[in-house]
Amino acid sequence: MADDKVTMAHGAGGRMSHALMEEIILPAFGNPLLNELHDGARLEMHGEIAFTTDSYVVRPLFFRGGNIGKLAVCGTVNDLAMTGAVPRYLSAGVILEEGFPFEDLRKIVAAMRKAADEAGVAIVTGDTKVVERGKADGIFINTAGVGDLIAGTRISPKAAKPGMKVLLSGTIGDHAATVLAGRHGLALPSEIKTDCAPLAGLTQAVLAAAPHTAVLRDPTRGGVAAVLNEIAEASGCGILIDEDAIPVREAVRGVCDLLGFDPLYLANEGKCIAIVPAGEADAALEAMRASPYGTQAAIIGEVSEEAAGQVGLRTAIGGIRIVDMPLGNIVPRIC
Repeated sequence: MADDKVTMAHGAGGRMSHALMEEIILPAFGNPLLNELHDGARLEMHGEIAFTTDSYVVRPLFFRGGNIGKLAVCGTVNDLAMTGAVPRYLSAGVILEEGFPFEDLRKIVAAMRKAADEAGVAIVTGDTKVVERGKADGIFINTAGVGDLIAGTRISPKAAKPGMKVLLSGTIGDHAATVLAGRHGLALPSEIKTDCAPLAGLTQAVLAAAPHTAVLRDPTRGGVAAVLNEIAEASGCGILIDEDAIPVREAVRGVCDLLGFDPLYLANEGKCIAIVPAGEADAALEAMRASPYGTQAAIIGEVSEEAAGQVGLRTAIGGIRIVDMPLGNIVPRIC
């Protein structure tokens, strides 16, 4: 580790690989399960489990309020939380580019550890590879996670039923606007930063307050528009949302106007959509607002028998327009 950058030898499995583990990875993630340094971790789980995996290739690697490491932990924790699970363990697979600065790597793994501690999960196994300069854009991260499913929960996009309310845990588009501003050198007000956050505490509070919650989803790539279209298609119901009820920061609207985006289609990394029975909606909303990550939560619409498989937006002037599923990745490399 005499050099200040990653070399191909750090991925070769020899002494330099060992040094990378001993000097950077273990000090950041060390715990009894990981410290075994075996090919896998022996885990204690209870009852049904949830399992998920995701990869992170965001550009730029560092942005206001976070970096690729925080994103990698929060993204997988949130995917587990949306199944109705209590996240327990994560793996971390890291692909490094030759020449990547150790200083940046230390910042990234420190952010991962901080996010994992907040979420109450342990990073218990992983892998590191090094590829030639110019082949990996610095660093790519894959995280997989397992968690204990909360007894009695049956969370599924197919479970949405007419009459249920649609809740959103806060302002949309913050993450995408922050990453876009960093990518294009745009100035943003100081209050705008990534919303990247671990949401398991929020989802557990919602499930306790509204035990018949049908759907939980985090509106990442494709934003609120993509998630609601997926739910409408899976459930065979229509969904109608109110434009005036959807929380969007004015600065985010400004970025959207400047770059030609609709906030409904922008990625979020710390927001939750919940679809709950009407009789439990107020309790679920109160539970969201009690979380530090849900203070601006709102009921934004409802599930309908009409327009099966479609999402409609009731506009500020009283009309209704169709919110289509995005055709592709509107903003690439956002997570």
